[in-house]
Amino acid sequence: MIIIGLTGSIGMGKSTAAAMLRRFGIATNDADANVHKLMAPGGAAVAPVAAAFPGVVKNGAIDRAELGKRVFGNPEALRRLEGIVHPLVARERDRFLRRAALRRAPMVVLDVPLLFEIGADSRCDAVILVSAPALIQEIRVLRRPGMTRERLQKVREQQMPNGEKRRRAEFVVETGFGQRTTLRGLKQIVRLLATRKVRHWPPASQPRWKPTRYYARNRPRY
Repeated sequence: MIIIGLTGSIGMGKSTAAAMLRRFGIATNDADANVHKLMAPGGAAVAPVAAAFPGVVKNGAIDRAELGKRVFGNPEALRRLEGIVHPLVARERDRFLRRAALRRAPMVVLDVPLLFEIGADSRCDAVILVSAPALIQEIRVLRRPGMTRERLQKVREQQMPNGEKRRRAEFVVETGFGQRTTLRGLKQIVRLLATRKVRHWPPASQPRWKPTRYYARNRPRY
């Protein structure tokens, strides 16, 4: 089973790319969706997060807006929260991988915004990065309710620089040229990966495939 890591900074088009990969019939594990489930009523993160951040529970769920106020711009509080949530998300990811392996799925996607930041790329056979120019990123993000340039800058500071992500990823899909170009690039990458004989689940001893500089643009270069 080939494990593809899908990542990208805020506003780069990762959700759109993930939806396209699902349209190809590839099972996708969404880390953000897992976090929402863990913080919903009955979720495994509710009790430990409430203990670490008193007053953030509302109607049996974590009030994400209130929690955000506690950790945004507070590195120590953010690390405390990550120490609770990341292991739970990893457990959900491993459950997903086990189920996919039992189904003999040839390929799966791990959709993780902070893939490189938390070292989850080590669990992947290849990483696809979605990327766009900073101006396009800013235009997209500032359309979101409550978002400001100052808030965007703080988010950027918490994420690995896009240039470093581009250096680390094997595949870079440029999303600033429209969805048709993104779709075409993803199709080409999936076709290429389908020819590989990599098996990373159950965990393998071999290192992840080393980056080879693939880009998906108006005129993809492969």
